[in-house]
Amino acid sequence: MGKSTAAAMLRGLGVPVFDADLVVHRLLAPKGAAVSLVSAMFSGVGADGGGIDRARLGQRVFADPMALRRLEGILHPMVVAEEKQFLARSRTRRERLVVLDIPLLFETGAERRCDYVVVVSASSLVQRQRVLRRPGMTEIRLRAVLQKQISDCEKRRRADFVVPTGAGRHLTLRRLKSIINVLRERSDDNFSKMRSPPRQPASIRAKAIASSRSLA
Repeated sequence: MGKSTAAAMLRGLGVPVFDADLVVHRLLAPKGAAVSLVSAMFSGVGADGGGIDRARLGQRVFADPMALRRLEGILHPMVVAEEKQFLARSRTRRERLVVLDIPLLFETGAERRCDYVVVVSASSLVQRQRVLRRPGMTEIRLRAVLQKQISDCEKRRRADFVVPTGAGRHLTLRRLKSIINVLRERSDDNFSKMRSPPRQPASIRAKAIASSRSLA
């Protein structure tokens, strides 16, 4: 859907972004905190030089809901712990606005941890073209991924803001700038009304289609 591009734009606009996918990469990299637990639960997924072979792990859990839940039981608490550390650092720096970039936001109920939700959306044609360019992605795998998610229409209905990404980067950037201005104004209004130190940063999230990256 353009989630990574939108997240990079938000960083460029000075908004701190918590990238859950990047955290998972670190957890499964050599010397990562999750390597020993994942290796013990899923034999044969170790990578040369240490760490976890994410492609091999994805093949093990993609079509096995129980295996996926076991993996999530290892990774999710670790990711949430790092998210809390990110928010604590943001409060210390007195940030008024931060972004939580989390795969499968609505599907996992993680939107309850956010003040606002931003859905990044593109047409089904653009979505399909982008996803099929990824290594290892096929039509069958794409259909299976989509079946695990709520529809784009439902995501947009639940969102506070929708950002189009299929009509050029300039339009996407302009929309993101507009959203940031609105949320910063709301934060300023709340600050004035409360007459106290800034509240916890508003957390927004640019949502996109899950990929094999989201599963492992």
